[in-house]
Amino acid sequence: MTRDAQHTSDRYDLDALRSAMLSERGGEVDDSIPELAAADPDVCGIAIVDRDGDVRDTEDADREFSIQSAVKPFVYALALADAGDDGQAVLEAVGTEPTGEAFDAVILESETGRPPNPMVNAGALLTANLVSGSTPDERFERILAGISAFAGHELRVDADVSESEQLLGDRNRALGYLMRSRGTLGVPVDDAISVYARACSLVVSAEVLAVMGATLAFGGRNPVTGEQVVPGSVVTTVLSVMATCGMYDGSGGWMRRVGLPAKSGVAGGLVASVPWQLGLGVYSPPLDEVGNSVRGVLVCERLSDDLGLHVFGPPPA
Repeated sequence: MTRDAQHTSDRYDLDALRSAMLSERGGEVDDSIPELAAADPDVCGIAIVDRDGDVRDTEDADREFSIQSAVKPFVYALALADAGDDGQAVLEAVGTEPTGEAFDAVILESETGRPPNPMVNAGALLTANLVSGSTPDERFERILAGISAFAGHELRVDADVSESEQLLGDRNRALGYLMRSRGTLGVPVDDAISVYARACSLVVSAEVLAVMGATLAFGGRNPVTGEQVVPGSVVTTVLSVMATCGMYDGSGGWMRRVGLPAKSGVAGGLVASVPWQLGLGVYSPPLDEVGNSVRGVLVCERLSDDLGLHVFGPPPA
């Protein structure tokens, strides 16, 4: 970030932005599991983390929720890092193309039988089981340690959410069996679901997501702790796939309007990375028709416009 852009970010009134967002009443809270359905639709938290690890946030930015699909780029990063050899084994197992389909669509690439990308459920289910570890518990412990390193502190699992994800995740189970039938998934379906459900149940906040986004933004180095979590070459791949596939089948419109690598989750979380500038986290439960946080999208649109963050846009005035 240039000095002028840094100063603009420092002066930006996040509280005023949050207040403006509270008047937006669109969207519906996800009700796929009871724990998500119980979320307060009036919550809106925003956080930004810069290159020095300084955190700026608003009210509700410390409100906790389950990470859900916002975990996908970070699991993908861990799988790529663990694979070695520039992550070729993972790149061969999971595609990198956007789909135009719902995130939980029961569909694979017709010719290869592999998931189309790691940001849909099929791809995330597979990549969660490509991290290092010979048992489901070992693979999850690797994910827990790795995601905690992205976050800068030890995270925990919401046991109720994890149980609901495993009991009610019929479409994920269908995807698992479909991949098993095509020879894509090399572990038992119940084992794969166990790992993935626990990963989606990690407890975060907008502040935590901002730190995680900043770690990707700064080449895999957590600006709060100084730890190099994954290699920079891994981050290049992850941010590229986030940019094209991270916002479900609204990714094209998102990239045109906001212009940032980002990932959302059905709990209402959204994480975005501005390469070499900052990480951004937003939490607001009501979702639009494709599953993205309504207020989260609006927050990012406003910040992109006001701070000149679009990766293909002009510099800020």
